[in-house]
Amino acid sequence: MPAMVAIALAAIGGYLLGSIPFGVLVTRLGGAGDVRQIGSGNIGATNVLRTGRKDLALATLLLDAGKGAAALLLARWLLGSELAACIAGGAAFLGHLFPVWLKFKGGKGVATFFGLLIAAHWPLGLMAGATWLIVAFTLRYSSLAALVAAALAPLYSLLPLPVAGLPTSSAITLLAVFTAVLIYIRHHENIGRLLKGAEPRIGAPKA
Repeated sequence: MPAMVAIALAAIGGYLLGSIPFGVLVTRLGGAGDVRQIGSGNIGATNVLRTGRKDLALATLLLDAGKGAAALLLARWLLGSELAACIAGGAAFLGHLFPVWLKFKGGKGVATFFGLLIAAHWPLGLMAGATWLIVAFTLRYSSLAALVAAALAPLYSLLPLPVAGLPTSSAITLLAVFTAVLIYIRHHENIGRLLKGAEPRIGAPKA
């Protein structure tokens, strides 16, 4: 198969996989209604949690992370190309943020971001995840934790992390940059609230 055709198929397949709105499907199948009519209207795990169903939120978290990882790993396995794998993963991330099935109104991509990084290079994913945990538990802002993790992920990808059997590629760095930029775009409202001191903290009582 010509390289350009393979990359195009990886991108299309990744986007369609990433576009599956698991938050909407899980809440409907779980009898919790339409998550888009609850809280912020976002289809991600954080908003699913506002239904009061922790089981549905956990399922959404794992499925959103898993679809990004699956797109990348399938392309890596089928095509044997790290570039094609990262393109498929990036397309899945784009699909989650702008799903064709929901008129391009998707989630903010944090779970899919971590799933992608773990699949691409698990030490990188673990460092980004540890960054999220440190910021979240010290400053109590989930959005800020995601923003800091996204900003540092491209830098982490440049560190010498020789692990046997794991790929090292500039494509992984480009994937980290691409997803980080989109996370900042999708979190523009959170950034505004953070600057104003109006962003709710983790565990804070509802106003």
